Amino acid sequence: MKLIKGAWKILVGIKDALVLVFMLLFFSGLFMLLSAKPNVAAIHDGALVVALDGTLAEQPEAPDPFGNFGGGDVLRQHRVRDVVRALDAAIEDERVKAVVLDLDRFMGGYPVDVQAVADAVGRVRAGGKKVLAYATAYTDDSYLIAANASEIWVNPMGGTLFSGPGGSRLYYKGLIDKLGVNAHVYRVGSYKSAVEPYTRSDMSPEAREASEALYGNILSQWREAVVTARAQAKVDLFLNNPAEVVTAANGDIAQANLDNGLVDKIGDRVAFGKRVAELVGAPSGARTGNFRMIRMEDWIEANPAPSRGNAIGVITIAGEIVDGEAGPGTAGGDTISKLLLKGLAEHDFKALVVRVDSPGGSALASEQIRQAILQAKAQGLPIVTSMGSLAASGGYWVSTAGDVIFAEPNTITGSIGIFGIIPTFEAALEKVGVTTDGVATTPLTGQPDVMGGTNQATDQVIQATIEHGYRRFIGLVAQARGKTPEEVDAIGQGRVWIGGTAHQIGLVDRFGGLDEAIAEAARRAGVEADSVYPVFLQEEPSGWVQFLETLGEEEPEDDWVSAAAGADIATRIAARQTALVSQAVADVRRLAGGTAMQARCIECAAIGPGRTAAPVRNASLIEIFFARLLG
Repeated sequence: MKLIKGAWKILVGIKDALVLVFMLLFFSGLFMLLSAKPNVAAIHDGALVVALDGTLAEQPEAPDPFGNFGGGDVLRQHRVRDVVRALDAAIEDERVKAVVLDLDRFMGGYPVDVQAVADAVGRVRAGGKKVLAYATAYTDDSYLIAANASEIWVNPMGGTLFSGPGGSRLYYKGLIDKLGVNAHVYRVGSYKSAVEPYTRSDMSPEAREASEALYGNILSQWREAVVTARAQAKVDLFLNNPAEVVTAANGDIAQANLDNGLVDKIGDRVAFGKRVAELVGAPSGARTGNFRMIRMEDWIEANPAPSRGNAIGVITIAGEIVDGEAGPGTAGGDTISKLLLKGLAEHDFKALVVRVDSPGGSALASEQIRQAILQAKAQGLPIVTSMGSLAASGGYWVSTAGDVIFAEPNTITGSIGIFGIIPTFEAALEKVGVTTDGVATTPLTGQPDVMGGTNQATDQVIQATIEHGYRRFIGLVAQARGKTPEEVDAIGQGRVWIGGTAHQIGLVDRFGGLDEAIAEAARRAGVEADSVYPVFLQEEPSGWVQFLETLGEEEPEDDWVSAAAGADIATRIAARQTALVSQAVADVRRLAGGTAMQARCIECAAIGPGRTAAPVRNASLIEIFFARLLG
């Protein structure tokens, strides 16, 4: 009995301890949640600090709620329209004496997103306010933004180098052959290079031709934008002869940048902070190098988007298009459809804008989303498609539902094609002495047999289905764009186009961003453009996710000098290439993902910044905990 009583006391003690720990975590998290919220009252005269510590995104992915417990530095995804709104709001507000661009830990974004922020910086400067940019090292994306600033500072241990779009891709044909895996590929389109990593050991001539044209156009537009913003910068030297320029400067990249007009000043964070303090002042008793700061989060909260007038619905299709449900940053067919249909039922929209920022994905989910958009059209609403950085393959599929399509000159679109992949493992199993046998009552019995291999009938059926899907795709495009299927096929075949060329060949109607698309939607609805406001149909993060995010999160401080510093130029360039590892994991998942028809653009992955966080859907606390524990 004494043993049982002792064990019982231990169990009760453990229970009480767990309850105490949970209560401490709960109230600590509640305090952090309240204290970490943007503080509008904290805004005072000073410099608006636009700290882009992470990447830019049309729709940020839900962050890992346990990320703050890992001990590492968690980078963010910044919503582009929030950053642009913050910069535009600073132009006329007298409290903002200057704008500081902290690009020390900026990891980039797709061309359209980066250009949008760069243009907003240019508007601030044109409005008569000083804009000062700082980074240890600038790469292509961060420099395009900085080029629009009044002063560009670089750390003496850093520098600016440009790499341009493109780079290596992974091809798995040799590995697949060694493992004995048979990748059965079903495709339509000479340029549908998404299947090539599984069927080739190198790039096909057609894929090389398309990629050279795409990347060449992107680089040309980037160069033109930089030269326009900063005429004195000798950009071509660093694009075409980086080794000679750096060698001539005895390896001092920062000095080479200064000598060739890429930067204005060389200095560390303290020196830069002292310069900003000269313009906006410093808090009483502050350490040398600090200045009066306005945090971007507080500023965004103090300058919300308009919410009065005639409502224009905006449904965002961002990230890879997948079947079923998905969290922000991934376009789940079920999720997007439910959000749109619910929004149509609950709001009196005057029109609908479909904002697309996707490389495509599942053909089934793409059609599901398109059908949901057509429900808005059936209600008599004008539909305007607004392409962001990407509207390729499945992203273009859903775009066809619009009455008019807007894109940017550097939007990546097209990739009209279909493919499917089924891996089978009969050769791999045979290597270890495992074979298959059985009885079939029809040609499709047990097919597709991933252990024994597909048969001719299965291959013919699936290929015919893929070809039918392609004919449907070009038929949708032909109907939407007023072309014949033959004309669409000629510009289809899986080829990817940049926005400027897409406009010339009739895949898009006009150039412009989301604001222009909303204005056009208002015009088509018969209301004044200045009387409308956008209602973004999006899934808000669950309370549990928001709560867990605050645990372990440090309260931000107005301390410029002590902020985390960025990496040197060599590390920054190398970091981008580590995305190849993530790409390999994603490719393996897609190979094993089943028989779904895919309408996806592989070229798009070589242009964007990659993911900084694992997407988390709205889930219960138990689901989140066990997903983290097991994953």
